[in-house]
Amino acid sequence: MPRSRIMLDVLKGEAHFPPPLWMMRQAGRYLPEYRETRRRAGSFLDLCYDPDLAVEVTLQPIERFGFDASILFSDILVVPHALGRDVRFEEGRGPLLTPISVAEIMALESDVFHVNLEPVYETVRRVRAKLPDETTLIGFCGAPWTVATYMIAGHGTPDQAPARLFGYREPAAFQHLLKVLADHSAAYLIRQIEAGADVVQIFDSWSGVLDDATFDQFCVWPVAEIVRQVRAVHPDVPIIGFPKGAGARYRTYRQKTGVTGLGIDWTVPLAAAKDLQRSGAVQGNLDPLRLVAGGKALSDGVEAILNALGEGPLIFNLGHGITPETPIAHVEAMVKQVRSATR
Repeated sequence: MPRSRIMLDVLKGEAHFPPPLWMMRQAGRYLPEYRETRRRAGSFLDLCYDPDLAVEVTLQPIERFGFDASILFSDILVVPHALGRDVRFEEGRGPLLTPISVAEIMALESDVFHVNLEPVYETVRRVRAKLPDETTLIGFCGAPWTVATYMIAGHGTPDQAPARLFGYREPAAFQHLLKVLADHSAAYLIRQIEAGADVVQIFDSWSGVLDDATFDQFCVWPVAEIVRQVRAVHPDVPIIGFPKGAGARYRTYRQKTGVTGLGIDWTVPLAAAKDLQRSGAVQGNLDPLRLVAGGKALSDGVEAILNALGEGPLIFNLGHGITPETPIAHVEAMVKQVRSATR
């Protein structure tokens, strides 16, 4: 029996102080060891699909900082890639895809989806075997809305106008795309759990650009469908939802989707986060630029979160992913401040 994985206790609603700590994008370009592994891999997708290298980079932040959770190193766009869509990553431009047509959406399917993703499942198995017993392993996927934005536009855009327009003009095709992505994302998460993930997280990085109706249609409904399907197979595995930018809609997101934990971005006022905490664990929500700045900006931000949320179920994290320019010394300072905190 492993020693307590305190992140799992928190997701059950227990308060721990100091709280468990990890960072979104904790395996990434701010680490010199990651940059070296990435160089050896060749392409970014080669790194995602090479279990030897993916295990290496997944474990790097655990070995350096001893976080309470490790998150699988992969990318949200492996799901459309496994469905047969072309995905490539160009330095300085990010992910690029061939925009999908209505006809292609209606024909979107793959009988080799899990075969294509087997290297990811192998990475999960190997990481769980190598992690300390007390370290929680997080699997993840992108939310259907966020993944769809890239499939429609073919690249990232500031306000996801191409996907929003497509959703208005081709509602039947767009809902079909979201359903296909929800079904395959749920199957993907189930396989990650079976390979050893203790928790799964659903990243909806672009939920903040939607209005009320489309937030429910494009963001809430597909995530609720993923949660329903995962729970049907693994009812006790916690699921964290992260609808970045949801604003006032955070208040009902957990109830409508059924997620266990709620990831909150740095724009959520701490008083509102405290209110959200009454319904279960919250995760967040330090501004990543405070971590870049360091010094008083960092320490004040950490202290404010601990003071406001430390008495309830809290997973300390950033309000979005760590940025590449973040100094390692600032991460060390944050970890020290959280770990040494007293009431």
